[in-house]
Parts: sequence; structure tokens; C-alpha cells
Amino acid sequence: MNKTHPQRNGDVGTSGSTKSFSGEKGCCRPCSIRTGCTQRCVCISAVALLILAATVGLAVALGLRPRAPVTHFCAASDNRTGFLCDDRATCIPASQVCDRASSCRNGEDEQEKLCGDLPHSLPGYLVFRCSNPKYWVYADKRCNGMNDCGDCSDEMGSSAACPLCRSDWWSCSPVLYEYCSCIPRRLCRDGIQHCLDWSDEYVCTP
Repeated sequence: MNKTHPQRNGDVGTSGSTKSFSGEKGCCRPCSIRTGCTQRCVCISAVALLILAATVGLAVALGLRPRAPVTHFCAASDNRTGFLCDDRATCIPASQVCDRASSCRNGEDEQEKLCGDLPHSLPGYLVFRCSNPKYWVYADKRCNGMNDCGDCSDEMGSSAACPLCRSDWWSCSPVLYEYCSCIPRRLCRDGIQHCLDWSDEYVCTP
């Protein structure tokens, strides 16, 4: 006696029992190792990409892109090196940074990350290195007429590149250690020798 076996829906040999992708209604079965990727997987991937693109576009529109590092360099009075506060309007002299007195409204000039390991924690533009590597001065002290390095390298050294004496200074070889190659004209004809050649008393005028 012949036995009939009911055909399974997935048997290949029966005509009309096998469904093609084009004949499926709606989305196909999910992706799997056995069946491979179907239209449903493709649909989901496309939607995910669209959501990602929309998110990136929204972030750009709202200005959420990573900001470039903010520079605090500015030119203070007499065109000397300064530090720009976070308000982007107040420029303080370099030597007022990390002086234990807040000069910026929010105190950013005294922050630990800036002042924790002087001078290494300071931005390079705020520091001038003296000829003696053990010493440094703030950049706004360079070319100010005063011997801040102790060896005049901040006034006469090649790295300092200072201009000649300003109009309110007198050029001479100073007697006092605090000056290098000029003295303030206010010291001229004050009855005290400030230049080795006495030109501050006989030639210079205040």
C-alpha cells in the first residue's frame, strides 16, 4: 500500500509551494545564517542610516561640532603680550597671570591647570626664557628697560630682540644694576649719577 507524505511548505519539488521574494507580501523574514539577508534587513539598515544622518545634521545645525582650541593671546597696553579673559574683551598683562590675584572676572587667570607648575603649565607665549636656563620672566617684562633676568638677557640678548631706547629713556651704560642699556629720562639731572659717563647729568634732559 502506497503511503502519501504531506509535503512541507518549503519543499523545492512541488510547484506552487515555493515562494519567490517578489511574491512575498510585506517584508521578508529577518536575516539569518540559513536564509541570508532579506528585504526586511535592507529596509532596517536603510532606516538606521537615515536616522544617523539626521542626527549628525542636527548636531551640525545646533553647533555641537567639536570646538577649536580657544587662544588667550592678546596685546595689552604698550602692545605687550597679554592674556585674554574668557569674556573675550578683557586683556590683562602676562605678568598678572598666576599672581594670586584674580584679574579676570571668572578667575581663569588663576586656575590650577594654568598655575599648577610654573612656568611649564603656562602657554609658551606668556614666558620668556633668560640666558640662564634656570630663570624665566613673563613675556611682557621683555624689553621693558628693566633687568628682570638679572643678566640683561631680556633687554640685550639676541633672543630678546629689543629695539633701541624709547624716547622717554636715555641711552647709556647704567651704574645701577636694575637697568641695562637705558635709563628713564626722569632720572636725568636729578643730582645723582646713573650713567658711567655722567651723561645723565650733563647731556640728558628730562
